[in-house]
Amino acid sequence: MNTQVITKFKIQKSANDVFNAIVDPNKIGHFWFSSSSERWEQGKTIILKYDEYEAEGAINVLEIEEGKKIVFSWGAEHGEETVVTITLKELEQSTTIIEINETGLKADDPEIVNKMLGQKEGWVYMLTCLKGYLENGASNLRASLIH
Repeated sequence: MNTQVITKFKIQKSANDVFNAIVDPNKIGHFWFSSSSERWEQGKTIILKYDEYEAEGAINVLEIEEGKKIVFSWGAEHGEETVVTITLKELEQSTTIIEINETGLKADDPEIVNKMLGQKEGWVYMLTCLKGYLENGASNLRASLIH
């Protein structure tokens, strides 16, 4: 079974704007996590917090290609490490296709379907918040998803 989760969105901003929104700790709180411990750079471990859910986790930044690609792993502390690859393809100066590909979910996990659906839902939601923030300045969408 192929357990990768792929989500794509079109955002009406440059690839550099999209990239910086993700890696800049001063911007990420407007659409995704409450806070990021520091700017995302290759080789760093970043602590991400969700104040609303009283949760935090670490990601390991595996690869960074400025304005084009971010690769990180997360979930290791729970024994469910996955790798997330975010690629940015600029179609023109003000339009970017962002693709998120998450791999490493275990096919033999009895909860695999629910986990894949949950990850897909999470990525669609995060990208919706990112699009709202970058295109319209909306920073009140994040942390609105109720489980």
